[in-house]
Amino acid sequence: METMNKDIREQNFKSVYLLYGTEDYLCRQYKRRLKNAMVDPADTMNCAFFEGKDIPIPELLDLADTMPFLAPRRVIVVEDSGFFKNGQEKLAEFFTRIPPTTHFIFLETEVNKSTKTYKEAAKCGYIAELNEMPPATLKKWILSRIQSAGYKITGGAMELFLQYTGSDMNRIDTELEKLFAYKAESKEVREEDVEEITCRNIENHIFVMTDAAARQNRDRALQEYYDLLALKVDSGFILSQLIRQINLMYQAHSMKMKGYDLRTMSQKMGLADWITKKYLQNSDLYTIERLRKLLEQGCELIEKQRNGLIQDKMAVELFLIDASNKKR
Repeated sequence: METMNKDIREQNFKSVYLLYGTEDYLCRQYKRRLKNAMVDPADTMNCAFFEGKDIPIPELLDLADTMPFLAPRRVIVVEDSGFFKNGQEKLAEFFTRIPPTTHFIFLETEVNKSTKTYKEAAKCGYIAELNEMPPATLKKWILSRIQSAGYKITGGAMELFLQYTGSDMNRIDTELEKLFAYKAESKEVREEDVEEITCRNIENHIFVMTDAAARQNRDRALQEYYDLLALKVDSGFILSQLIRQINLMYQAHSMKMKGYDLRTMSQKMGLADWITKKYLQNSDLYTIERLRKLLEQGCELIEKQRNGLIQDKMAVELFLIDASNKKR
């Protein structure tokens, strides 16, 4: 990303930019930033858009070979073409002689690095694979967004916000805008503001459900489950996610017994420190033997679900009731 930031800052652009990866928000943000930096947003004469698998290559290349009209650059934005997955020989050949005034921005869902199109694009341009940010980087990005908008956020509110939104940057962006509007006067976001405004994702419902069970709050755990059912979330999926949560608690408990510090645990589990800390806190409410038995029980319930020996809804209820039991 730093390469694209530098190009935009110095107004020195590559002939081709290929953006792809799992983080759709970043891909679209950089597409917009590059386009607006290279050509006036109101200049429809020198900016063209193509989309889909049926883009007419002769028309595309003819336009790319045309000098810009009263402007330093011609920008062509192409989305979901499939050119970099299946290859496109004529386009690859064009990349070897692309006019210095023509600039492509490709936004693709899939690429094949062995295609000639990909290789030629890499020679004359820049390829960015934009995937989900690591937790620490994502937290810095959110804080930067908040501060640049003139707001402040407490540490507790930040942790709660991440619990509620997950790592989807499109979702995070939407929820931040809601918080900004809600706190326009005080410009300080607290935990109660996040509770009031931010929509919780499915993962957070699962986490709250597990947390309630660990704290022997059976009614709260079951209510979270019924809330998910009302959102039409599959019971089988819910059970598998509950088992995943118990497994993470088991891992945290095991590593703590071996003397690992928080940072090492987080690295081994692939989690942010504050998330690992949550699992540690909940794992302390169980013995290691109890967590192992819950994992075994969860696997048995999944097997019964698959064989039609128990209703999906009942399987989750039984698991939550047992996990909430005072027996530790």
